[in-house]
Amino acid sequence: MSEITNLNKFRKAKAKAEKEIRTQNNRVTFGTPKHLKNQAKAENLLDKKRLENKRIDGDE
Repeated sequence: MSEITNLNKFRKAKAKAEKEIRTQNNRVTFGTPKHLKNQAKAENLLDKKRLENKRIDGDE
């Protein structure tokens, strides 16, 4: 015979796991200090500019 499964416990465990994943994502999103966010944004902008400057136009 198989084990009897309590569906309420299963549902609650699944909801708890999903909540933990959502919590980890929020920690990453909202847990970084403002100066680090600004620094990352500036680095991304600089990288985009460098890449754009290295682009070769084929419309000559």
